[in-house]
Amino acid sequence: MPRTPGDAGPLEVRVPRFVGLMGMDAREQAHERGVRLVAGDRSELHDVILEYVVRQYPLPDVEVPRGAVVTVWFDLGSGEGEGGAGVREPLLPGPSGGGLQRELAEPGQPEVGVGG
Repeated sequence: MPRTPGDAGPLEVRVPRFVGLMGMDAREQAHERGVRLVAGDRSELHDVILEYVVRQYPLPDVEVPRGAVVTVWFDLGSGEGEGGAGVREPLLPGPSGGGLQRELAEPGQPEVGVGG
């Protein structure tokens, strides 16, 4: 694509991955990459500093026109609803052996998951 002197950069840019970034880092990266951020779940994006982006649209690596809007959503903070939609850690300990595995054991073999 032909460019003229003083051009602000390519007409198309790739959307960066904002998921996992804090609000202030997402804003900085958006500015560097030439896209505009809006918050789908906040009225004022500039107030969001330490909350993490949990979803974005368009998805990362999609080519969009320079200056296009990317919508991001943040995890709800404490006291702001029912806990948010952030990344969940696995609950430990995991499920115990038995159940279906115990039912699938061959006749005459010891039961699965029983220590001896």
